[in-house]
Amino acid sequence: MMPGGPVADAVFAELEPRIAALTVAERPPGLGTLLVGSDSASAGYIRMKQEKAAAIGVHSRHVHLPDDATQADVMAAIDDYNADDAIDGVLFQYPPPSHIDFEAALAALEPDKDVDGLHPVSMGRLALGIPGPVPCTPAGIETLLAHYDVPVAGRHVVILGRGMTLGRPLSMLLSQKRPTANAAVTVVHTGVPNWFDYTRDADIVVAAVGVPGIVRPEHIRPGAVVVGAGVRYEGRKVLPDVDETCEAVAGWITPRVGGVGPTTIAMLFRNTVEIAERRLARR
Repeated sequence: MMPGGPVADAVFAELEPRIAALTVAERPPGLGTLLVGSDSASAGYIRMKQEKAAAIGVHSRHVHLPDDATQADVMAAIDDYNADDAIDGVLFQYPPPSHIDFEAALAALEPDKDVDGLHPVSMGRLALGIPGPVPCTPAGIETLLAHYDVPVAGRHVVILGRGMTLGRPLSMLLSQKRPTANAAVTVVHTGVPNWFDYTRDADIVVAAVGVPGIVRPEHIRPGAVVVGAGVRYEGRKVLPDVDETCEAVAGWITPRVGGVGPTTIAMLFRNTVEIAERRLARR
């Protein structure tokens, strides 16, 4: 089993002296969050991030706009964060209400404050291998595999899912030439009728489509590494992409709860600290 908690703990232990050094040199790293609407799950995620920020000495600021907030209200909040010198990284919690254009708001964010690594500039940097914020869940998956000494270099990784926040950036990340990456990466999706032919050939399978139980034991090779990154919610119940029976076949597997979630949050704060360090180096 590959729980994400110990991985996140190791990341936060590594960040602790860096946060202290930034605080002494100038000020604590700053994280700004923006939430539109009353979605309880999103509010819970923001609360968790604020609590973690307080625990590790990161300054945090939160803006919560109502369900009927306009696109102009969102843009004004983004502009305010862009101008706030105490904030290094900004997170616009996804998904906003349907009438809000998330992509337009994201594009208005100062690229160097894009803590979630999803701004077009950040994605371009990732594609070119230029340092910058990396999308948090993909970065967390790479860190998770490295923590458990799972060989990635030269192995066949199959990602089931091509989404902007996970599948696409993860494919770029794991194919880059680094000791913890350098893989042969195949991206498939539910529009591929025989997607399971690809996953059955993989050394490492990452499920990232948000279809509960789509990956079953017969879809993976015995001994393969399986990372469940996609989930769907029914009320407060978490429904993962990877069926729990896959544990009997997999060599390594993330748990149903507590797999990539903790590492995603850890990467959010690692991005915040790295943005603050780059800002200070420019002074």
